[in-house]
Amino acid sequence: MVDVGSPDFVTVGDGAERRRIAVRVREGAGPSVVWLGGFRSDMGATKATALDAWAARAGRRFVRFDYAGHGASEGEFAACTISSWTADAEAVLAARVPDRPILVGSSMGGWIACLAARARLARGEAPAVGLVLIAPALDFTEDLMWDQFPQSVRDTLERDGVWMRQSAYAPEPDPVTMRLIADGRANRLLTGPLDLGCPVHILQGMRDPDVPHAQAFKLLDRLPAEGTVLTLIADGDHRLSRDQDIARLVSAVAEMGRAAP
Repeated sequence: MVDVGSPDFVTVGDGAERRRIAVRVREGAGPSVVWLGGFRSDMGATKATALDAWAARAGRRFVRFDYAGHGASEGEFAACTISSWTADAEAVLAARVPDRPILVGSSMGGWIACLAARARLARGEAPAVGLVLIAPALDFTEDLMWDQFPQSVRDTLERDGVWMRQSAYAPEPDPVTMRLIADGRANRLLTGPLDLGCPVHILQGMRDPDVPHAQAFKLLDRLPAEGTVLTLIADGDHRLSRDQDIARLVSAVAEMGRAAP
């Protein structure tokens, strides 16, 4: 599916950190469903556009955006971090989401959704209606990058500040920076209990080579049992973009909305 028309923009940051974040809002009934994409993904990706099509059919309000350095947004990817991408998400929520949202996070977006939900509680705001997380990659910079890198890659990062990692999803390599690794350590969530104040539904493929299902179990162990659901797809990969996977995602999001008080 191809997006038609130009996105709106939300400005984030000051001075050299100032950037415009591209946003698309489909008006409809609430609570607002907000899409948070993955590492190097954008709001035109398969799951995001499939949810937009569902929102159009269901008359639901749907918000999606590109982090800095992604898609139609400004910014240099290699200069960004989990903190800066979380700031992008929170700016979009503040500017375009007046109600309690349903946060739908894919891979890295699952981590950012959890950070944004936790920040709402820390500010004394009403919690999110709920979170739907697809292969959530919480703490991936440490658990799935640094801890898995051979010493030669760690040496390159510490010496040069960046390592170019070949990507299975794009022809050009991904720049992984030491700044990203260090910032990730400051944002880790799996080091203790994690109560986001709302229901959480995790969708996880068991043939995911990028975010192994053990990572989903680690998250499950840290969330409150009440209101937490884990759906395992035995033959599911990381993308979870097949028709049957999209149907599960739409069902989880719709159910979260129906359960909202």
